[in-house]
Amino acid sequence: MNKKLLTKLILIILFFVGNTVFAQTKYQKDFIKFWTDIDNHYAYLEQQNIDWNKVKEIYKPQVEKITNDDEFIQFLENILNELHNGHSSLNTNLNSSNRLVPSGLDLYIQKKDNRYFIKDLRKGFGADLSGLKIGMEVKFYNGKPIEVQLKKFLPKFTDKANQKMYQYALDMLFAGTHDTKREITAIENGKEKVYFPITYYGNRDELLYTEVLNTNTAYIKINNSLGNNNLIAEFDKTLDSLFQYKNLIIDLTETPGGGNTTVARAIMGRFTNQLLPYQIHEFDEKRYQTKRHWVEYVTPRKEIYKGNVFILVGHWTGSMGEGMVIGFDGMKRAKIIGTRMAGLIGAISNFQLTETKIGFQFPTERLYHINGTPRENFVPEILTKNSEETIQKAKEIK
Repeated sequence: MNKKLLTKLILIILFFVGNTVFAQTKYQKDFIKFWTDIDNHYAYLEQQNIDWNKVKEIYKPQVEKITNDDEFIQFLENILNELHNGHSSLNTNLNSSNRLVPSGLDLYIQKKDNRYFIKDLRKGFGADLSGLKIGMEVKFYNGKPIEVQLKKFLPKFTDKANQKMYQYALDMLFAGTHDTKREITAIENGKEKVYFPITYYGNRDELLYTEVLNTNTAYIKINNSLGNNNLIAEFDKTLDSLFQYKNLIIDLTETPGGGNTTVARAIMGRFTNQLLPYQIHEFDEKRYQTKRHWVEYVTPRKEIYKGNVFILVGHWTGSMGEGMVIGFDGMKRAKIIGTRMAGLIGAISNFQLTETKIGFQFPTERLYHINGTPRENFVPEILTKNSEETIQKAKEIK
């Protein structure tokens, strides 16, 4: 082959390669970045047994058909279902998007023997106000059988969904979407009845609520404000007024939105007179096949409350709330009362796509109790069946 012909062939090849790259849509480019960011930084692919290469194989052909941002957002939401945990989300959504879990969820439903039962309710919120009760069997959601609707949220990389995948799908289904009113058909007194939970998620303005339960016991409820640094001063002022009580209950059952470690450490620092560890972090340095570990500590702060401490937790204790719980437990500074928590995995980091500028977040660090137990596996010392039983246990503290 002469040099001219060879040069011509090389130019033709380069032309087609260049055109192929050039022909990529912004959605195809951003899909690759989205998949790669998660592949490089998501902390739980191995722990959750997620076949991320299979995910790429499934979704890559679909992105070629996307023609606008709304379709692409829906597409990314579908991919996030493969991670099946509420700690991964986009920073933008559509009217048709699901509400976030657990923040946008107001009832907790579990599957048992191919039937679905309400195991817990978020008191004072939409499902509770509609008349639904703990223990009811649920037959339909928006007039359709539950099982068939779960398929939308179950991961596609496997045909063998486990219990955590099913629970994630149930939570997503019953949280509902922003644009559709919910209809829940449940059995009441042996008959089917339709309930219409309104979109009401309680009073979020008050940082905390306090009450004296009896001559020995005071109660502080934190109202989903662990991400607000103003809570520190408010908590300090409240705690300073309660030193005469030998028992203090801190209610973290309404902290689904997480928070920040500054607020958490500030609160915990009022309950120890020495530097103590409260949480272990683990981060993969994948490039070098090494892991980085570090321990986060609580520092004593201001006057220390030395009485008995009880922490109330539940299905809506999420993220930083969960971190505080394992912290109090690890410091051996409180008894934990309640159900299993939200089980939001890891510490999250934020990312942004290059072309569409869509932001997203997912866990990049694994978190552990100081005894080495994964945070999401923590079980309260005094385990209850639901929020009603948790409150009853609290009332028994004298």
